[in-house]
Amino acid sequence: MDIDWPELRARCRITEDEAILALNKPAGISVTGERHDTDIVAAAEDTGEKLYPVHRIDKVTSGLVLLAKQLPAHGQLTRQFNKQTVRKTYLAIVAAGTEPLPGSGVIDLPLSVGRKNRVRVAAPRETIQHTGDRWFVAETDLLDTKNYPSRTEFTVVARHPEHTVIALHPVSGRRHQLRVHLAWIGHPIVGDPLFDRTGTRPRTHLHSWRLRLTADWRPDGRLDLEAPPGDTFWTPLPHPPETLPA
Repeated sequence: MDIDWPELRARCRITEDEAILALNKPAGISVTGERHDTDIVAAAEDTGEKLYPVHRIDKVTSGLVLLAKQLPAHGQLTRQFNKQTVRKTYLAIVAAGTEPLPGSGVIDLPLSVGRKNRVRVAAPRETIQHTGDRWFVAETDLLDTKNYPSRTEFTVVARHPEHTVIALHPVSGRRHQLRVHLAWIGHPIVGDPLFDRTGTRPRTHLHSWRLRLTADWRPDGRLDLEAPPGDTFWTPLPHPPETLPA
């Protein structure tokens, strides 16, 4: 997907001020680190605009991306991500699975890096315990490797026979955290190339929906951002939910 940066910028802009630019990124485009034809930061720089990514979402994920236009704002915002004080909310459409998800729950599974640099839960799959609304592993079951505490909170938004819509709050911000957590508890994200082997979906149905941060240069001292999911996000369902959680 070649990027026409002026067109993409205008079409996907959510809000902008002297310090930041927030976009509703389409699936299939990287934030940074890719080739110039699929990379927002590189495409902007090719037109003379310097942007500093505050955070990243996966190339296959659509939705809210926050970019800084000034280094002081970049430092203030990235510190909040590093300290895990940002309120992040995603939407996902997942496989209904053999057991339905509870109305809300917590996935408290540490992650590690396995073969071929693939992110995985830092314990054998069969040791994952599920009690009520919580998934976890005992410390004695952890693999003998470096692991990273990882916590995801979720709320069910809508249920369909084959799919469930959930709102996700990643308390920690590990690479591929949401995708790995959901797959390992038996509810992979629809269309995820890492875990959905059906190969019938043109996109991954994970969307960066909301961000809440402090921003001392703004009159109200905060950024409270929302990126509505596009029509393609809802295609696995017969119809989108009538309402989304506040």
